[in-house]
Amino acid sequence: MTRLLPGVIAMAAIVVASNILVQFLLGDWLTWGALTYPLAFLVTDIMNRVYGASAARRVVFVGFCVGVACSLIGSQIHGEYGPLVALRVAVASAVAFLSAQLLDVAIFDRLRSGAWWRAPLASTLFGSVLDTVLFFTIAFSASVTIFGANADAAISWAWEGVPFLGFGGVVPLWVSLAFADWLVKLALALIALVPFRLIVTKLHPNVA
Repeated sequence: MTRLLPGVIAMAAIVVASNILVQFLLGDWLTWGALTYPLAFLVTDIMNRVYGASAARRVVFVGFCVGVACSLIGSQIHGEYGPLVALRVAVASAVAFLSAQLLDVAIFDRLRSGAWWRAPLASTLFGSVLDTVLFFTIAFSASVTIFGANADAAISWAWEGVPFLGFGGVVPLWVSLAFADWLVKLALALIALVPFRLIVTKLHPNVA
């Protein structure tokens, strides 16, 4: 487990930072958390390449537990408009993180014998799509009604009809937020290939 400690610490730090930074807007369509959260895929892929799928899943589960703990703490801290972390947002975050990261591990493991860039790129792209769809749908879609009126009231701001990304047809605000978030994940998936290659080569040249 000692060999996985850097990955565990990195994943925990990313999850904690993202839970905090998601509360601060970056422009009209993003939060600062959109820039930090995709790094979780980089950590997972490095652990997978160097130590294997089983080790990567361990790191993911640690990140999942840290995320749940942060959400629970946030749900008990009340701000001007209620809990800092709404119930359905906490559930969405946990479900999306675990599902997307495990999909990432599975796809990476299937493609690990190909070109060095194919496994991290494909696994991150598919994982990002699943993460975005699950999180924003569960957290903000008006079609999800299982959380009750109180939970819905906390996120009703996301239902406001606005032009898509400021210039398209009118859609709920959360749709623009989701698409912008996915575009950031897509861009970072490409950029992350550089540190992925450098770090894997440093840690284990034979599997780079």
